[in-house]
Amino acid sequence: MNFFSRRNQILLKELVKTDFKLRYQGSVIGYLWSVLKPILLFVIMYLVFVRFMRFGASTPHFAVALLLGITVWNFFGEATNVGMLSIVSRVDLLRKVNFSKSVIIYSVIANALINLIISLVVVFGFALINGVPLGWNIIFIIPLLIELILFTTGLAFILSTLFVYFRDLGPIWEVVMQAGFYGTPIIYPVTQISTHHLLVAKLLMLNPMAQIIQDLRYILTFSNNTNPTLWQLWNNPFVVIIPYLIPLIIFVLGYWIFTKHAYKFAEII
Repeated sequence: MNFFSRRNQILLKELVKTDFKLRYQGSVIGYLWSVLKPILLFVIMYLVFVRFMRFGASTPHFAVALLLGITVWNFFGEATNVGMLSIVSRVDLLRKVNFSKSVIIYSVIANALINLIISLVVVFGFALINGVPLGWNIIFIIPLLIELILFTTGLAFILSTLFVYFRDLGPIWEVVMQAGFYGTPIIYPVTQISTHHLLVAKLLMLNPMAQIIQDLRYILTFSNNTNPTLWQLWNNPFVVIIPYLIPLIIFVLGYWIFTKHAYKFAEII
């Protein structure tokens, strides 16, 4: 079925509205949790790793970089985790309505994106308070967000399809996310690794999430000397382009895998 049909568009809109309303239903402060969650996590990370363990002590505006990294990773974690469970959790809808199954994944990404945008407003406000100059270059954040969305959506397609067949994927992905969080320069600057193990730092930056976070930090804080990006660590343009291509490849591959198996979802679940 054509994704751009009116039925799919209406369903996508309703799924996004319903999920967003139900997210904090019954809580005292409601939607404010969308802002408070990343801030509270940032405060904990900041106190432990920046104030006490002195991570990023030599990096200008590292507190802003830390909050930005946590915000981006939260979007990635929320979208992939919820996306993985989305098809199984919507089995009743799958059996009652004929629609493009990808709508379910896109609704998950849209909800996570709403939270990301809200959190980024907090990040920009925090950056201004910390004296970070925000100039015209901030528009380059848009293509990086598109890259992030493509990568996350592609993984959500793959994970949701695999989860229909293998429910053990849930705890496995949880471990992968934990390893990914500490393997991505979020709570520490890349220089903390590159100073002693340059090759390790170079390989680490081939991870699209590391590349995206580092590029976003560079655009926002200009801390290129103490917080280098992928294209400052690698001189080979053919290597540099790898993490920029991976999100597109993952999205195309994920969509193909998802659509190939989508017609069987209702029967298998």
